[in-house]
Amino acid sequence: MTITDVAGAQALGIDPEKLDILLTRCRKDVDDGLLPSCQVALARDGRLAAFETFGTSTNDTRYVIFSATKAVVASAVWLLIADGSLDISKRVVDYIPEFGTNGKDVVTVEQVLLHTSGFPHAPLGPPQWSDRAQRLERFSQWRLNWEPGTRHEYHPTSAHWVLAELIERLTDTDYRRFVRGHVVDPLGLGISLGIREDERDSVAPLSPVGEPTDPDELERLLGIRELPITEVTEEALLMFNEPSALTVGVPGGGAVSTAADLALFYQGLLHNRDKIWDPDLLADATGRVRNRFPDPLTGVPANRGLGVVIAGDDGRSAGRGLGHTVSPRAFGHNGAGGQVAWADPDTGLSFVYLTNGLDRNQLREWRRSSGVASKAAVCAA
Repeated sequence: MTITDVAGAQALGIDPEKLDILLTRCRKDVDDGLLPSCQVALARDGRLAAFETFGTSTNDTRYVIFSATKAVVASAVWLLIADGSLDISKRVVDYIPEFGTNGKDVVTVEQVLLHTSGFPHAPLGPPQWSDRAQRLERFSQWRLNWEPGTRHEYHPTSAHWVLAELIERLTDTDYRRFVRGHVVDPLGLGISLGIREDERDSVAPLSPVGEPTDPDELERLLGIRELPITEVTEEALLMFNEPSALTVGVPGGGAVSTAADLALFYQGLLHNRDKIWDPDLLADATGRVRNRFPDPLTGVPANRGLGVVIAGDDGRSAGRGLGHTVSPRAFGHNGAGGQVAWADPDTGLSFVYLTNGLDRNQLREWRRSSGVASKAAVCAA
């Protein structure tokens, strides 16, 4: 199911002029011919204030949300923490014995959730990712890049394969089915972690756009002339045009959703009206910063909670992908290609911006994401 019912701006206390400024900025790169499409949703009080799609897609189109998937999967893990079946202070090997090779027996569940676990680039892709036994074999082959708990480095996919296996070990249920049955369906949303091959046409096709980042500009801003090579390459992202990748439901970056459904997921976290999550655990997971190690590229403290990024009060929320104008308590998780997703407890707003245009200029992508997020955060009247 895809949510399309829009209550409207004034009914939810949204400034219509500021909303118009936001939507104008969102559609600019589509109108200018840079992006093929984008989709945007702003929600408050559990309802949509705005839901618009610009370009080649419609409001029924779903997008690959890449690492915005991580917050959805983390919210399922919180259920296991709350019911006592998962203790994040314990070692992963206490739950998954196959994981404890090559020095990884010291890694804790908390470190996996915080991206401090020391295996940021551990490989797991096709065809192994489609088979649980082969995934476990990969776990046994992984090695640490650095001592767990001593630094932060973003784990694009590896950590969430471990979280997926923890879900399966503790529930005896396929992780995709557990996320759907315990988070997505109770909220009445259409977020899908793994789709049928015949649903491929409902997902916006990804396409690279623009020119690469100017090395001189990179050097001025970051002191480097090229960005580090990670597993998040253009080739890896475009793989999600293939039905075989979309059906897997990669737990660290393979969900599909509309902007509306994802914005309402964050409303679910803000209000928890159906008591899906333990209130104290939810407040701790989304409000307590547990990882302040600096990002190795930008130097900005990571400000990681249990599966989400927290804006913080140091004036560097834009460096964490949440824009300049959110409150210190805002939290969320963006995704590759410029996907933006967050909620702000102080204003009650949640905001999502999705696009299928993979901008090769990553500084321009960052400015776009920061710009739309900053304009969204001030829309509350």
